[in-house]
Amino acid sequence: MPKISSEKTDGIQSVVLALSILETLGRARSHLGVTALAESLGTTKSRIHRHLQTLVQQGYIVQSPMTERYRLGARLIELGNAAAHASDIASVAAQPMRKLRDALDQAVILGQVEDGGIRILTTLAGKMAVEVGVRPGSLLGFNISAQGKMALAFMPDATREDILSRPLASDTPHSITDLAVLRRHLGDIRQRGWSDAPNEAAVGLNALAFPLLGASGELAGSLAIVSLTQFIGSPPTQDQIHAVGTAAEEISRALGYMGELPGQWR
Repeated sequence: MPKISSEKTDGIQSVVLALSILETLGRARSHLGVTALAESLGTTKSRIHRHLQTLVQQGYIVQSPMTERYRLGARLIELGNAAAHASDIASVAAQPMRKLRDALDQAVILGQVEDGGIRILTTLAGKMAVEVGVRPGSLLGFNISAQGKMALAFMPDATREDILSRPLASDTPHSITDLAVLRRHLGDIRQRGWSDAPNEAAVGLNALAFPLLGASGELAGSLAIVSLTQFIGSPPTQDQIHAVGTAAEEISRALGYMGELPGQWR
């Protein structure tokens, strides 16, 4: 571990020290106190103490009331689990995504639900002459994308209501911005098990999305194909629906889900 010799407490140096504290606690076999952390990181106890108090307040570390020493907190463990979970999804989805792309020739998109929409984790380019896709790292809106509407339909009620209390985005004239219309649309998605969004995020673009479920039936992510509306119609073909649904079910089972995906898509 490099020594933190600078005494500046703002900007990047402060972030480096906070991360170094977390890494040191993560590697430790026992709880550590201020003195041990200061010695390990080559800085002052007062500087370490200021950072520790902030990390405790934010839930990233916990101080024992008996020993006054520190260990990693639940919030940091939750972040670690989320990162591992995202990695697991990408790993188990790789082969089903390739099979899906080869079967339909369309670009295949893997996403994960975040507070602001669907974050694209990875994409697999299609085999069409005209290439259409979504960049990894992109964030797709809840009400203007097939993946986002699918997530709204299958997420917990309280989470959905919180999202629907916010203003609805409008990227094209076809985006659904009427809350009553959107709620009816989400009911249709739950019944059939899939979502599309012709011209809603971009004119001429459509996607077909299915949910990915985890071991407890929780929404773990989304699987979709994306292309021009001339290649993914509304509704999509039954072959497209069956192929994407089958791949999503395969990924869900690899994530520990034991049942069949919901909806009347088979």
